[in-house]
Amino acid sequence: MSDSDLNRNLNVTDPQTGARPAKKEDSFLVFLVKLVLIVAVFRSFIFSPFNIPSESMLPRLLVGDYLLAAKWPYGYSSYSLPFSLPLLPHRILARQPERGDVVIFKAPANLDQDWIKRVIGLPGDSVQMRNGQLFLNGNAVPKLREPDFIHPLTPNVIAEARAEDHLPCVDAKFQIVLPDGSAACRYPRFRETIPTSSGEKSYEVLDMGPGPNDNTPLVIVPRDSVFVMGDNRDNSADSRVPVEAGGVGILPQANLVGRATIMMWSTDGSMVWYEPWTWFTAARWSRIGGTF
Repeated sequence: MSDSDLNRNLNVTDPQTGARPAKKEDSFLVFLVKLVLIVAVFRSFIFSPFNIPSESMLPRLLVGDYLLAAKWPYGYSSYSLPFSLPLLPHRILARQPERGDVVIFKAPANLDQDWIKRVIGLPGDSVQMRNGQLFLNGNAVPKLREPDFIHPLTPNVIAEARAEDHLPCVDAKFQIVLPDGSAACRYPRFRETIPTSSGEKSYEVLDMGPGPNDNTPLVIVPRDSVFVMGDNRDNSADSRVPVEAGGVGILPQANLVGRATIMMWSTDGSMVWYEPWTWFTAARWSRIGGTF
């Protein structure tokens, strides 16, 4: 038996270095600490996962979508850190979002919650809704009719409706039966196009008809703030709704957490963990990899 083997067996220090050989438990603990630090840095400063819990961003985002939010586009604040640790006194490397960006932010009414909406107005912009038509800086935003959006009533859609105590479709008049006998919702869909610093940005919205937020006062977006809206215009508590009424109100840019970048997973909610084949059948494969 060599000296090194004897030292290892007796758990004594190395005669040349004076160091005690590392135990397997110590090595594993160091590995775990390093792993936690790497994950924390990645989630804080590079990408963070985000799941879609509601229908406020239909038709672009469905309940059961999982996306990655880029953390660097708008700078970093304490909200960028795990558990919103108050380690940054103010936002650093701050940059302003662009109109049309899909952003994740801390909800002003509940800073423990992450919400997702689309940026419509930047500081200095005037924003108003008139009879369901969006006006930006006094100009009507083009709104073109598109084919109706067919939204299947998947298990996670039904579960979300039960949790929020509402019908699976916004109204029974929107519910249809598909050729295969399954139920779905048919919603009126439109395409809006707003100006950006580099040209234009087009996206789809839903408009179910006259609603309580179809007419709003004219708002001038203050400095260091943004005006955000959900693409599902009649089912979104966004900047049209004051914070005290459960909405976003005018969103401080300091609340921004990240920008939606890529769809990394999507499921219809039919997966059963102890039935491995449903891990594949529940996936909405065509949605995975989509960008924003």
